[in-house]
Amino acid sequence: MAQESRNIWSKLNAKVEKVSRNTYLKAVSDSMMALTGLMIFGSIIIIFQAFPIASVAEFFAKVGLTPLFARVNTFTIGSISLYLVFLITRNVVKLLTKEDGIAAGLIGLMFFLILTPLGAIPGEVRPVTALPLSWIGTSGMFTAIIAGLFVSKIYVYAKEKKWTIKMPDGVPPMVSQTFESLIPLFLIGTMGLLIGWGFSLSEFGTIHQLIFSFIQTPLQGIGGSIWSVAGIIAFQQLLWFLGMHGTNIISPIVTPLWLSLNIQNLEAYQAGQPLPNIVTASFVNIVCWSGSAFGLALLMTFAKSKRYKELGKLAILPAFFGITEPVIFGTPLVLNFKLVVPFIFNNSIALLVAYFVTNIGLVNRVIGMQAIFGLPLGFHATVGGHWTIVILQVFIQLVLSPLLWYPWFKRVDREAELEEVKEINETAVQVELA
Repeated sequence: MAQESRNIWSKLNAKVEKVSRNTYLKAVSDSMMALTGLMIFGSIIIIFQAFPIASVAEFFAKVGLTPLFARVNTFTIGSISLYLVFLITRNVVKLLTKEDGIAAGLIGLMFFLILTPLGAIPGEVRPVTALPLSWIGTSGMFTAIIAGLFVSKIYVYAKEKKWTIKMPDGVPPMVSQTFESLIPLFLIGTMGLLIGWGFSLSEFGTIHQLIFSFIQTPLQGIGGSIWSVAGIIAFQQLLWFLGMHGTNIISPIVTPLWLSLNIQNLEAYQAGQPLPNIVTASFVNIVCWSGSAFGLALLMTFAKSKRYKELGKLAILPAFFGITEPVIFGTPLVLNFKLVVPFIFNNSIALLVAYFVTNIGLVNRVIGMQAIFGLPLGFHATVGGHWTIVILQVFIQLVLSPLLWYPWFKRVDREAELEEVKEINETAVQVELA
């Protein structure tokens, strides 16, 4: 029976490990991470644009900064899909070939723009051709992901089949690389042209509308459900329990969903309207800050066993800044069946509690600003936009998390204490016999 259980765990571990090494998921994950700084900058500018203190907002408008704030918002968060399609295409090609992927990234961006319909703004002399912001922002994120993966696959396939123009050895590398990418560029550009033309004849008008209607909107509905989020986070923790970086594995799948909900809140905040979503990327980050392991580190500082007390002293300071690897691997929590229940489910319980107090209005909804990793407890939650969110994070980490860990940790601490006493007694007996 024990051997069968080990075999099941081994097979599950191998399958999940294979998923975690998947080139395409890694490329999406890396691309999302690369956009973090841009998202943070854009979020901060939105707060300045919709500054809650009237006198400050009036000053910004008087000196002419408000239109510039709007422009920054448009070309950061409002153009997120353009950056995303370039990065995904580049990262996939970079992972699969020896190229830097820049040429492929530009082709991916071209492909995405060909698929994006143009609008017209009436002018005094003639209409002005315009690129609608709706599809280059969050509404086009899933199209950007699909386009990036598709283009990179075609690009790599063309290179593997030697569908390239080879230049003589004396030609400079930059010129040679440009000509090598010409045939893939023409191939992918023609595909984009035909796909765009085909959808222009359909009832959807564009591939953006099809993907948004049948993929992105339903997935956002699922991703915004507190029960599905609690389940996703529990599965993420299960991966951590198995010894894998659960966050890196889950992020490529859920981040586009939660990020788009983030931006919906930011846009509503910018317009002075009620925030539409409780569950967003910021909400999950604030509630699950430190993975609820800070509560365990805090309990360890009061442990009776020397082992856990010393570990608590080492782990408490990093945990105060959200860095909990010393707790996870020092306890260890990986494959530790004595602590498996709180390790997997504490975050989900915290999410349910946070959702409840937010839903009844006791805590404000997060405005959607991207959180900065490494900020200490409480300060990390200030991006939520209200002091009640800071109190919520402090309550979860200092009260709820220790309470959830306490009965499980008390048992392992007691066992460790008895082992230490036993070792001391055995040593004393050996000394007497000597």
